[in-house]
Amino acid sequence: MIRLIDAALLDAISGEARSSPRLRRNRNFHPDNDFPAHRLLNAIEPGSYVAPHRHLDPLKDESMIVLRGRMGLVIFDDAGRVTLRTVIGPNAECCGVDIPHATWHTILALEPATVFFEAKAGPYLPLVQAECAPWAPAEGQAEAAGYLARLQGLFDEPSVPD
Repeated sequence: MIRLIDAALLDAISGEARSSPRLRRNRNFHPDNDFPAHRLLNAIEPGSYVAPHRHLDPLKDESMIVLRGRMGLVIFDDAGRVTLRTVIGPNAECCGVDIPHATWHTILALEPATVFFEAKAGPYLPLVQAECAPWAPAEGQAEAAGYLARLQGLFDEPSVPD
């Protein structure tokens, strides 16, 4: 089945993200979680917290291209120090990223209705403890809101490229 990625689809998934408690929603193009190649749209709204994580499986590199809005990307070292922060968007200097496996990272929406295309190897497997950053709060923890605010502050500074 041919699926067009058009403004109507981006609007629909953004609306679903806005009404989701996690402020994000994905739309899979792959048929199921066991499929070997995952291709999906991810809509994310400001205020959604994606806990820093990594994928240890050498087949789990992931690529993201922002189709609409602006997204902040933060890369960390093993101690949780920020090694890279950049803005990704269709009208920014950078429109996408390819993240190698074993790289600590997180993303955050810098504008409402941010949508990105993501591709990575399947099957879907929940993160294991070694893939969750020990220096960052998990999603749902009380400390997550303050940590997200600090991450957002990284993009308030004028030295971040657009």
